[in-house]
Amino acid sequence: MSVNETVSTDIFAWNRQVYQRLKLALSLGLRRQILFAVCDDLHLRNQVATRLHSTLAYPVGQVLYQPANAGAISTPAYPRLVTLRLNLSDPNPIAQINQWLTNYPPPIVGESKDTPGRPLPIPAFQIVGVELLTKQSVAVQRSFLHYLRLSEQYFANQESNRFLESSLLFWLPRPWLYAIQQSAPKFWHCRTGIFIFAGEPTPAIDNRDAENLSNWRSGDVTNFDTLEEFPEAGVQDFQATEINNFQTKPSAEKVEDTPQKATETDIPKLSSLLYVSDELKSLVTATLNKDIGEDAYHNWQPHQLLWEIEQLHQKKASGAEIAVAYENLGNLYRLRIEQGQSSLENLMVAILAYQEAVSYNDSSPQLPDILNDLGTLYWMLHRTPGNNGEGQTYIEQGIEFYQLAIKLITPDTQPEIYARVQNNLATAYGDLAKFSQPVENWQQAVTAYSQALLYRTEEIDPLKYAACQNNLGTAYWHLGQYSQPVEHLQKAIAAYNLALVHYKPAEEPLKYGMIQNNIGTAYWNLSQYEKPMEYLQLAIDVYCEALKYRTAAHVPNASAATQNNLGTAYWHIANLPKISKEECQNFLQLCISAYEETINLAHSLNGIALSFDLLATYNNLGLAHYQLAIDGSFAGDKKIISQHLEAALENHVQALKGFTKHTEPYQMTFNHIVKAIRTFHNELGIQGQNLALSKVPGNLIPEILPKL
Repeated sequence: MSVNETVSTDIFAWNRQVYQRLKLALSLGLRRQILFAVCDDLHLRNQVATRLHSTLAYPVGQVLYQPANAGAISTPAYPRLVTLRLNLSDPNPIAQINQWLTNYPPPIVGESKDTPGRPLPIPAFQIVGVELLTKQSVAVQRSFLHYLRLSEQYFANQESNRFLESSLLFWLPRPWLYAIQQSAPKFWHCRTGIFIFAGEPTPAIDNRDAENLSNWRSGDVTNFDTLEEFPEAGVQDFQATEINNFQTKPSAEKVEDTPQKATETDIPKLSSLLYVSDELKSLVTATLNKDIGEDAYHNWQPHQLLWEIEQLHQKKASGAEIAVAYENLGNLYRLRIEQGQSSLENLMVAILAYQEAVSYNDSSPQLPDILNDLGTLYWMLHRTPGNNGEGQTYIEQGIEFYQLAIKLITPDTQPEIYARVQNNLATAYGDLAKFSQPVENWQQAVTAYSQALLYRTEEIDPLKYAACQNNLGTAYWHLGQYSQPVEHLQKAIAAYNLALVHYKPAEEPLKYGMIQNNIGTAYWNLSQYEKPMEYLQLAIDVYCEALKYRTAAHVPNASAATQNNLGTAYWHIANLPKISKEECQNFLQLCISAYEETINLAHSLNGIALSFDLLATYNNLGLAHYQLAIDGSFAGDKKIISQHLEAALENHVQALKGFTKHTEPYQMTFNHIVKAIRTFHNELGIQGQNLALSKVPGNLIPEILPKL
């Protein structure tokens, strides 16, 4: 790892800790907090502010599962956190908050004939856009600081100022933090917390694109179809998983054919909508096509849906009607995501729309599907480029939604959705295991896959059953890397074999070959604990079977991975103590052939990412050649010995080029090179040593000579 990578990792870790503290401060529901979040990087600020709003504005878990002592109190759609953009023409944040509370007073809940009811708590407020004051006149900048100084008197008159009953969070760059310290010292002293995020300064531009996160990179979500080959990482990840397959819901069709056929000129601008949250309007704006003439319909659809939501609010429609409108908005963006448009903004619009739908109607029959989609959207967020180290947080949020969905499903009457959500939950736990607590999370994955298989039977849907069995096998494989390896690896092999039965080689050769590869890897691992000869031979047989279908012509990447595995299995069986010298030579030759084929295929891929470490393959190939050169079978045949030693040296040098100096892999490979040169001298004399030195890069000679 380079120094830059270390610093970047430290920044991610720091920002993650600061975010968790800030989220905790806002979620505790404490009153009269004045908080400052300091962030010079606008893009990071946008991400964190959006994340806070998504998580805290409408906490779905609280909506669905109220405390037992809540009685008959319902939970209407009233936010716990409100995001306000500072009004640059009159930058008075306190007036903005009071105006918002006047427009949206806390609803009364729990009212009955016998009890008067009580208002819901005042939400917390986060203020963004302060950095844009830098582009305003000096008079406007001074008026903002003046309003903060005036707000000091509000603390003396708490009865008339409801915002003091909640928390207030200001997002500031450092220059404005210093300005408040100097020009509004009493307001500054009222602070209850400062949260400083690390990041490079971003020029403050009055540009809605920057404010709306539109610079974030978009990218297709990567499916679980990439191998993680041994010995570096292990078995291949989940194949044919359903984590990115959303449930198609009837309401999704309404998006494409909305009943009101208004033209774009008939629909008000998003900024004029009073009832739709600023955060949602901002994110929708970021998803619009800048060239409206090119794609008018693409922009018209979200405008139309937001306009319908606004009208429903104005008519004071029922919560169920408003929920359907928000769900339709979520469905629109879900469909776009399914079509490959999985940008950060599209994901966040879908998330916020579905969360609002749940908040307005927590008894919809579509609720389990919506919660499953929310879990999947958060899972996709963690795989979206540019998540700034928030991957673990997104997966944890996804898991929470999957668990909420499961609580609402009756497995015996809803077996299909129950199995789907359990399968998705298991996959999310598998990803979470890469961040923390691998044993616990892989065990959770095993449990969830096992639950899915209770209702996803081979009689009902054999291919989904097979895919789930493969996933279960992979989860057992991973679990076996940490505890009870023999038991878990045997269970992995059993699950893989149950999956294999349902894939006919002639019809689905790639899946059949993939599962054979998985079985081979599990046998290879098992050979490290017991019956090495038997299990290594089984691994070799299965890898050879896999290569009949993972061919170089059709899937060169997968073929290279299995060839690499096969080479490693040949290497290990060649080094078993009971192997005869003749068998050892034969297996080493087969090992060399497999590794050479691996390298040739890797080079043919022209930079396509590999699922195994090619540098390790070079080193392994070098070791196989070296062992053949020194095993004594070629005594007297200096030409063959020289050929194997030259091949060993060339491959170790090739590996060394890819390693960073002073790292452990570099030093290990360097030692292999020195050993090969010494053997040249021992077997072929000074002439052999000179031949070896001629094949080594000149910059290494001064370092090598003292070690000979």
